[in-house]
Amino acid sequence: MNRDFTRLLRPRSIAVMGSVWAENVIAQCRKMGFEGPVWPVHPTKPAIGGFKAYASLADLPGAPDATFIGVNRHATVDVVRELSAMGAGGAICFASGWTEAGEPELQDSLVKAAGEMPILGPNCYGVINYLDGALLWPDQHGGRRVEKGVALLSQSSNIVINLTMQARALPVAYVACLGNAAQVGLAELAGALLADERVTAIGMYVEGIDDAPAFAALAEAARAAGKGIVCIKSGKTELSRTAAASHTASLAGGGAASSAFLSQAGVAEVNTLSELIETLKIFHSHGPQLGRRICSLSCSGGEAGLVADLAAPFGLDFQPPDQGTRERLGEILGPIVTIANPLDYHTFIWGDGPRTTDVFTTMLAGYDAGIYIIDPPRPDRCDPASFQPALDAIVAAGRATGKPAFPVASLPENFDEDRAITLMEQGVAPLMGLETALGAIRAAQTPTGIRGWRPAPAIASREVVMLSEAEGKALLAEAGVPVPRAVTGATLAEVQEKARGLSAPLALKGLGFAHKTEAGAVRLGLMSLEGQAEMAGATGYLAEEMITGTVAEILLGLRRDPVYGVSLTLGMGGVTAEVLADTVTLILPVREDEVLEALRRLRLWPLLDGYRGRAKADMAAVAAIAVNLGALMLERPDLEEIEINPILVRSVGAVAVDALVRKAK
Repeated sequence: MNRDFTRLLRPRSIAVMGSVWAENVIAQCRKMGFEGPVWPVHPTKPAIGGFKAYASLADLPGAPDATFIGVNRHATVDVVRELSAMGAGGAICFASGWTEAGEPELQDSLVKAAGEMPILGPNCYGVINYLDGALLWPDQHGGRRVEKGVALLSQSSNIVINLTMQARALPVAYVACLGNAAQVGLAELAGALLADERVTAIGMYVEGIDDAPAFAALAEAARAAGKGIVCIKSGKTELSRTAAASHTASLAGGGAASSAFLSQAGVAEVNTLSELIETLKIFHSHGPQLGRRICSLSCSGGEAGLVADLAAPFGLDFQPPDQGTRERLGEILGPIVTIANPLDYHTFIWGDGPRTTDVFTTMLAGYDAGIYIIDPPRPDRCDPASFQPALDAIVAAGRATGKPAFPVASLPENFDEDRAITLMEQGVAPLMGLETALGAIRAAQTPTGIRGWRPAPAIASREVVMLSEAEGKALLAEAGVPVPRAVTGATLAEVQEKARGLSAPLALKGLGFAHKTEAGAVRLGLMSLEGQAEMAGATGYLAEEMITGTVAEILLGLRRDPVYGVSLTLGMGGVTAEVLADTVTLILPVREDEVLEALRRLRLWPLLDGYRGRAKADMAAVAAIAVNLGALMLERPDLEEIEINPILVRSVGAVAVDALVRKAK
């Protein structure tokens, strides 16, 4: 449903219900200078918060644009029904005690009562509009009025309250909470906030994504509008519900699927609130998709070395300046200064505004963005005046080149808020804390995503059964995946007879085990099956020709995901897969080139790519298998999981030699 949030988010009139909570909302509206009428509603009180109170909603001068409902949960349902009937613009449902307390039927009745009128919550703190001074918010906050800024959207009220207390000069336009999101979901509310042209970007604290395709569509719409999204996704440490069933489940746990989804949707993901704020400052000032060529300048060798060391874990690469840049910087700085990136420009030009501007501009011109390490002295005990020429030079370099120039304080407290606000108003985003700044820059480099990409619809959890390896490999072969020549039988004697047509060396496997190696149900390198003993617990046997000429062993796993549709995990395989824990995860659908790009992120990729004269593994063949089986998963909703461990990769071609397939019962 395309609900209209205009009146709820940008109200011209506000009604408040309750007593103490209503009084708090009124106080916050007054503090922010809300100019519209505020109508308290209370059956017995003549006034609340200095405003005349009305005995009922029917007594109001008109239908309110937005209402804060601070009454108990049962009364909330009746209030929402009455507001909807009178044509109100929307409401915040503050009370708790709904689905989260084991009463989903009551929450369903609330949604039914609302009809087409948008409601946020229940169990929701509300909305702050710093652009217009309109607050449906029953508590303190640390924000200020702004003319434009970012939106903060959270599924945790406390987290977003903490964010409003930041002193990092981030201009915040909106704060919004979802609560239980009974009616309005994450993507819908985010879209409504981004629809305000005064909103430049959005930051989210997300506990769960309720509609992954809608979220991907939101991300694409935001990119089209030049607005970045940055997200903290919580709950990433919980392993998958089926971790014991396959290697893939245990290796793809810990938020791999959510991180893959966000990346493919073009959403920047960060891990800390500090990184969230700093990334939003970048998006606010410069829009999404920061370039990858970064330069660093400081007047200290220690700072230059610290930048290089701290940048490495983030994958930031400081390429050296080109010949023309080196020559020009050498002319300005003299022979003592070594021209490099990160650049220690020494203090020879300190206080010389024109020369400093020349150095800063010349360096930045050859890169996509630049960081300038600068820690102004604290103004309460020191005189920071001597740092102003360097700060002015940073601003000038950014304007002259049209590229982001970031003043970066080594410690976050070394930029006072007033100075930082002044820089933000000049279009320059000062970043607080060196390591945090580097993390924010890396997050701001998130790819923009693929136009039109949407994850497959999720399928609810269902009872599944595991196919035998023989059945699984037959399924793979039908899908065009190379598998070894093999025979199967219910007994060892039957397989021994059938295997006479196979070429040694042979592998003998017992069927009926999820992990055959651990169960002692795999025998390799056999020249004949004669004399082989029975395997305890086997439900049947599989004999197959062993694959020779192997360059690498790769794990490939496809699994239904309860949120993101289908995940694809690829990595170094074999019996040591969990020990190596070297995997990448993608969300379907994907193309072969995307699979190859993801594989290059493996730590051990050099071993697959001809390291020190080794034969190169045909990873294009692996990518083809991945895309082929991905298409099979999307075509066959009954398939729950396909794992191949390993795929034996040759210099040319790849063969699936083990298969675990689970499908709906």
